[in-house]
Amino acid sequence: MDRPAAGSHVVDPATRDWELTDTPGFWAKPLLVDSSGGSTSLMRIDPGAFAELHHHERLEEIFVLDGEFADQERTYEAGQYCVRAPGTRHTAASTSGCTVLLVYRP
Repeated sequence: MDRPAAGSHVVDPATRDWELTDTPGFWAKPLLVDSSGGSTSLMRIDPGAFAELHHHERLEEIFVLDGEFADQERTYEAGQYCVRAPGTRHTAASTSGCTVLLVYRP
């Protein structure tokens, strides 16, 4: 869905399919895509999936909904939040699998 110009809009993630990303074991359900480059999505990470060191050009926010999410610094559990400045190099992984809310801001 594009950014709404007015009013409230509802997106039901249950009606959307998981889309495989460029990284094996990482799946996404896009919820909002903004013309300025921002986006909000759900991301599911399969148990054992790992993304090598990389970075994003936008501010990245990660809120762990279930399971555990990890990077090269620590492991984040359900209910924990991580925010990264643009250009921050990091890994991404999950030993047991997880679902996160992933937001990129311009």
